[in-house]
Amino acid sequence: MKASRNLLQRKYARVVSLFAKETGLSLDDALRLFYGSETYALMREGVSDLHCMSDGYLADELKHEFRYTL
Repeated sequence: MKASRNLLQRKYARVVSLFAKETGLSLDDALRLFYGSETYALMREGVSDLHCMSDGYLADELKHEFRYTL
Protein backbone atom coordinates (compact mmCIF):
# COMPACT_ATOMS: atom_id res chain seq x y z
CA MET A 1 0.00 0.00 0.00
CA LYS A 2 1.33 3.42 -0.88
CA ALA A 3 0.59 6.45 1.25
CA SER A 4 0.03 9.87 -0.23
CA ARG A 5 3.12 12.07 -0.54
CA ASN A 6 1.63 14.70 1.78
CA LEU A 7 0.93 12.17 4.50
CA LEU A 8 4.40 10.67 4.17
CA GLN A 9 6.04 14.09 4.42
CA ARG A 10 4.13 14.80 7.64
CA LYS A 11 5.07 11.37 8.98
CA TYR A 12 8.74 11.95 8.17
CA ALA A 13 8.67 15.30 9.98
CA ARG A 14 7.13 13.78 13.12
CA VAL A 15 9.54 10.84 13.15
CA VAL A 16 12.61 13.04 12.62
CA SER A 17 11.46 15.43 15.35
CA LEU A 18 10.95 12.58 17.81
CA PHE A 19 14.25 10.95 16.82
CA ALA A 20 16.08 14.24 17.43
CA LYS A 21 14.37 14.76 20.77
CA GLU A 22 15.10 11.23 22.02
CA THR A 23 18.75 11.25 20.94
CA GLY A 24 19.66 14.86 21.67
CA LEU A 25 20.59 15.46 18.03
CA SER A 26 19.86 18.71 16.25
CA LEU A 27 17.01 18.57 13.78
CA ASP A 28 19.50 19.02 10.94
CA ASP A 29 21.60 16.05 12.08
CA ALA A 30 18.52 13.91 12.69
CA LEU A 31 17.18 14.76 9.24
CA ARG A 32 20.52 13.95 7.60
CA LEU A 33 20.63 10.55 9.30
CA PHE A 34 16.97 9.87 8.52
CA TYR A 35 17.33 10.51 4.79
CA GLY A 36 20.38 8.25 4.68
CA SER A 37 18.70 5.45 6.62
CA GLU A 38 17.37 2.09 5.57
CA THR A 39 14.23 2.91 7.56
CA TYR A 40 13.53 5.89 5.28
CA ALA A 41 14.17 3.82 2.16
CA LEU A 42 11.73 1.15 3.31
CA MET A 43 9.09 3.73 4.25
CA ARG A 44 9.47 5.51 0.92
CA GLU A 45 9.07 2.23 -0.99
CA GLY A 46 6.05 1.19 1.09
CA VAL A 47 7.73 -2.05 2.20
CA SER A 48 5.58 -3.97 4.70
CA ASP A 49 3.49 -0.84 5.22
CA LEU A 50 6.25 0.44 7.49
CA HIS A 51 4.81 3.93 7.11
CA CYS A 52 1.76 2.70 9.04
CA MET A 53 3.82 2.08 12.19
CA SER A 54 3.71 4.57 15.03
CA ASP A 55 6.09 7.51 15.14
CA GLY A 56 7.64 6.09 18.31
CA TYR A 57 8.25 2.71 16.70
CA LEU A 58 9.94 4.34 13.71
CA ALA A 59 12.08 6.60 15.92
CA ASP A 60 13.15 3.48 17.83
CA GLU A 61 14.02 1.79 14.53
CA LEU A 62 16.24 4.75 13.65
CA LYS A 63 17.92 4.61 17.06
CA HIS A 64 18.54 0.90 16.54
CA GLU A 65 19.85 1.48 13.02
CA PHE A 66 22.31 4.13 14.23
CA ARG A 67 23.11 2.62 17.63
CA TYR A 68 26.85 2.47 16.86
CA THR A 69 26.91 5.95 15.33
CA LEU A 70 25.20 7.95 18.08
